Amino acid sequence: MREEGEGCDDRRDEGRRGTRAAVHAASGGRLGAAHPRQEGPTDLRLVPPALAAWATSAVMLDAAPAWVTGTAVGCLVLAGVLMTLRVGRARRVPGAMTGGRSGWPAVTAAAVLVCVAAAAVSAGLHGADLRRGPLPGLAERYATVIAEAEITSDPRLVRPRVRGPAPAPTAVLIEADVRRVETRDGATLVTRTPVLMVVDVERRRSSSASSASSAFSAGERPSPWLALLPSTRVRVTARVVPPADGGDTAAVLRVRAPKVPEVVGEPSAAQRLAGRLRAGLREATDGLAPDARALLPGLVVGDTARITPELDEAFKETDLAHTLAVSGSNLTIILVLLVGPPGLAQRVERRGLAPRLGISLRTTALLGGALTLGFVIVCRPDPSVLRAAACGAVALLALATGRRRSLIPALATAVLLLVLYDPWLSRSYGFLLSVLATGALLTLAPRWSAALRARRVPPRLAEALAAAAAAQALCAPVVAVLSARVSLVAVPCNLLVEFAIAPATVLGFAALATAPWAMPVAKALAWCAGWPAGWIADVARTGAALPGAGVDWPGSWTGAALLALATVALLLAGRRLLRHPWWCGACGVLLLLAVVQPPPLTRVVTGWPPPGWRFAMCDVGQGDATVLAAGAGTGVVVDAGPDPVLVDRCLRTLGITRIPLVLLTHFHADHVAGLPGVLRGRQVGAIETTAYQEPVDQAEFVQREAAARGVSVTRAAAGEERRTGGLSWRVVWPPADPTVVPEGPNDASVALLVRSAGLRLLLLGDLEPPAQRALLRSPAGPLLAGVDVLKVAHHGSAYQDPGLLSRAAPRLALISAGADNTYGHPAPGTVAALRAMGAVVLSTDRDGALAVTGEGAELGVAGD
Repeated sequence: MREEGEGCDDRRDEGRRGTRAAVHAASGGRLGAAHPRQEGPTDLRLVPPALAAWATSAVMLDAAPAWVTGTAVGCLVLAGVLMTLRVGRARRVPGAMTGGRSGWPAVTAAAVLVCVAAAAVSAGLHGADLRRGPLPGLAERYATVIAEAEITSDPRLVRPRVRGPAPAPTAVLIEADVRRVETRDGATLVTRTPVLMVVDVERRRSSSASSASSAFSAGERPSPWLALLPSTRVRVTARVVPPADGGDTAAVLRVRAPKVPEVVGEPSAAQRLAGRLRAGLREATDGLAPDARALLPGLVVGDTARITPELDEAFKETDLAHTLAVSGSNLTIILVLLVGPPGLAQRVERRGLAPRLGISLRTTALLGGALTLGFVIVCRPDPSVLRAAACGAVALLALATGRRRSLIPALATAVLLLVLYDPWLSRSYGFLLSVLATGALLTLAPRWSAALRARRVPPRLAEALAAAAAAQALCAPVVAVLSARVSLVAVPCNLLVEFAIAPATVLGFAALATAPWAMPVAKALAWCAGWPAGWIADVARTGAALPGAGVDWPGSWTGAALLALATVALLLAGRRLLRHPWWCGACGVLLLLAVVQPPPLTRVVTGWPPPGWRFAMCDVGQGDATVLAAGAGTGVVVDAGPDPVLVDRCLRTLGITRIPLVLLTHFHADHVAGLPGVLRGRQVGAIETTAYQEPVDQAEFVQREAAARGVSVTRAAAGEERRTGGLSWRVVWPPADPTVVPEGPNDASVALLVRSAGLRLLLLGDLEPPAQRALLRSPAGPLLAGVDVLKVAHHGSAYQDPGLLSRAAPRLALISAGADNTYGHPAPGTVAALRAMGAVVLSTDRDGALAVTGEGAELGVAGD
């Protein structure tokens, strides 16, 4: 029976070989024309060397030369001993070198030791770059020098978050290698040291409103520093200071920049070509909607200069930040256009442009390699781009070898080569996230996709859902370390943008390629790409604005470990839940409710907002944003705070969808920078502001935001009275007399006396004591006596006029201030004075968002 069975097996093997031969003959003998051969378990032998090199690089960057030398020599000696023993055993036992895998542990251990030695040497040399030369010593003395530096990355504009009345100064960050240093004593020193140049730039007004730059808003002329290309040499006068975080720079050069940089060396031809292509893409996208105009260059070539802080924050909140940087998916999409779906790449029915043109699989892989090289040149050889190229090369290596299971070894090889080439990647969170995401797609995603298909989930949906869930499961703990937050909308948001990324990327690259030669064609392609790009931005903004979009999480490696354990527990529970569709549906509904938090349900569960609220003070940090109720879903918004995301979230929890009027008391950033969040997705009748248009940049920002959404802007003046629904108010400051010039923006604040049914409120903006005293003497002064609620001026600062506080004599005093702010708001003396008058004093820094209810004896206040 055994021999008969063997004969049957032999005949079946011959039949299989005949079938394979027939398929190869029909395909013309091209590699990959037949189904890929079956292989054994995944080859993981390269994984330990790659991980060992990664860990060694991270440790040895700061190590002393003696430790580096000792580690390298010791590992090489041990590797030599292992291989000697291995060869000796092979001589004693014939065939031991080739007779199976019994000797592989020794070979793998030797390979690990060799990689550790190589990583130690590479990291030691890169770390020494930061310690040699004159710059470290000059940084310790905070010396001022004249330096000649070669730029190594694209300059990027940094607009810090609003943390006070005005944004911090705008700066341009440039990574560079200093080649020559001239000190004050006349010494000239030659070196090659990596530095970070911080160039303080002055925004200048342009006579036209055309957007001449991707980095500055319309009406602002770009800084010439932003036009510098990598490999350009510049001469600067700078103060040398030590780096703040001890990263991959030896020093920071604080440059007091002239209007035009002094260029002493032109960029290379390759960088000029890349710069021309990137500039062409920016020009092609100039006519698009703001979101598409900002996102498309970032999606295609990693040019994020147009991304606003608000949009950037939305992408981070939804874990879509990978779409703002060049990633492996960008290159893979282009390669798929050439190769076709990876699952069919090694079959007769493979797709893509290459088989249609009759190109063999190996030649296709070579063309893909050339495309990858061009991708690196155009997108700049920065670490993020190198990660993208390495991850994209995984698919090319699999195609060239014809082995589907070569993906994991190829990824391990890419990691090994990259950390040896640039050891600083071993400490890069971006590199870690890139490797984890790619590993998830290669290991977890296929298994999860098969499990979902087995439960009758459509194949395409199963693949997309498995990929998004796998990447999120492995990357979420690292993201939590960076942001101290866990996104609950990451998987659905990634699913919603998945189908839009490919067309936006392909059309964007087409626009990039055609822009230098046929700009009208490039503009048409960019217009087509603008639709999916706009969709991606809309998904990010909508997801980030959901009240339950994320939960706070400890931002430490301990928190990451806890999240990893929670993820494992959730996955184990999920496997059991998949057997019970009704339980899955119930859990899905509960998660949806937790994320969306519909106001009626939220009010029942949390009591916020309280029924019948009249006035709400949003918790927006160090700034002002308040709402006057004017009917169901309707409210008058007074000030917008410093953060669009926070004010939008507050208005959503309050259920505000219609805003008859947005009143901005004055133009300090902590009152107006959140305006885009107020306008997002709501019906807005008009915007009213003070007549004092200072600071100019913030006043023009308001004008641009209003014009972009077709909302009219008017000016408020004392004596104006308005009404909407049961809400009425009177403007009591500033005076209508144009000859009265306030001392500054604070004293130009619009002050309101509001009546909501039987409730009287006084909103003072940021008025300082001089304006408060003038208001008290004005015709509206007698009207201010005995109010129910006072919105204390200027975040409860110490500068208050006692006479005005005494005249108002509020029963309830509310203060908007940020927790742990550096201004000392609210001032203890102001709080004590109000309490001495019998007022109940509450502030957002301690009590969160506040809502006033009732009137008369029923006056009350509730906190979020």
